[in-house]
Amino acid sequence: MGLFGKLFDKKVCDICGGEIGLLGNKKLEDGNCCKECVKKLSPWFSDRRHSTVESIKAQIEYREENKAAVAAFHTTKTLGRNIKVLLDEDQQKFMVTSAKNISEANPDVLDFAQVTGCDLDVDENRTEQMREVKQQDGTTKRVSYVPPRYTYSYNFKMTIHVNHPYFDEMRFDLNNSSVKIEHEGRYPIGDPAAVSVDYRECERMGQEIKRVLTQAQSRVRRETAAAAKPKAAVTCPWCGATTTPDASGCCEYCGGSVNG
Repeated sequence: MGLFGKLFDKKVCDICGGEIGLLGNKKLEDGNCCKECVKKLSPWFSDRRHSTVESIKAQIEYREENKAAVAAFHTTKTLGRNIKVLLDEDQQKFMVTSAKNISEANPDVLDFAQVTGCDLDVDENRTEQMREVKQQDGTTKRVSYVPPRYTYSYNFKMTIHVNHPYFDEMRFDLNNSSVKIEHEGRYPIGDPAAVSVDYRECERMGQEIKRVLTQAQSRVRRETAAAAKPKAAVTCPWCGATTTPDASGCCEYCGGSVNG
């Protein structure tokens, strides 16, 4: 078979066994994958080409199991505007999504304890504004204003670092479109938050997400460490028995609170 024949030879998806359409093949490290199977992967996953068939099958199985976690998720707090960080504080879980139909989107549900850090990055770009001046020959020429005028644009990038088997970060934009500020003068703009309400709002959203997730992560880890710590025997103030308090801090014999 010639090169042309091999190029258009029909391929079979090593994940689902279905036939892969023309130009629909998604290469894996050791096989092929169709577009429909790729759609089932996590939106935060980015290493498909270096993944094996077995690892992709395992991820799709995990994604199917994630649907139950989405169904059991009850939002108690929402952070962000376009792409939102949804918190289930009762179950100590969170998800990041822009979807209106959560069950259909199946966003990854993570534990607070899986957060390893949060970063807020602000990308700044500066564009000089120009004016057109008519020349003696009738043509126009673009020249600088005096003093120069600039348009600054800002984009806010949130990165949640996580301990997860299929991705290690969740990176997304806080703002739909660039925050723009016009500035006149040769010197830098200084503090953009001082002159732009939109800048302050994006910065506030990012810092709030960072603060809430970092605090939640720290609290869960403290509770986990405390639960794993061996409990010392104490004397129950109610029945006088020497007891090791249960998970609720109560006497194992009479049920009275040894802390109260």
